[in-house]
Amino acid sequence: MHDAGHATGLPREADAVSAIAEAYLAQAGGDAAAALRRAIGDALADLAEMERRTRRAERLVSRGFVRGAFDRPEN
Repeated sequence: MHDAGHATGLPREADAVSAIAEAYLAQAGGDAAAALRRAIGDALADLAEMERRTRRAERLVSRGFVRGAFDRPEN
């Protein structure tokens, strides 16, 4: 079990998945296909946002290294 030994106070992963699935299903008026499409769409949107933020962070780090290299005095 991957969650053994972790006392976080959060619901177990299976409970969280069930709660999320129930919420999507309720929001879709009981239409399982619509709930699945919405959940997948939301997951893809979250993934795209995470990738966008990662690229931005990588650019900022790269600029910092370049800026640091030029700011050092020569011997």
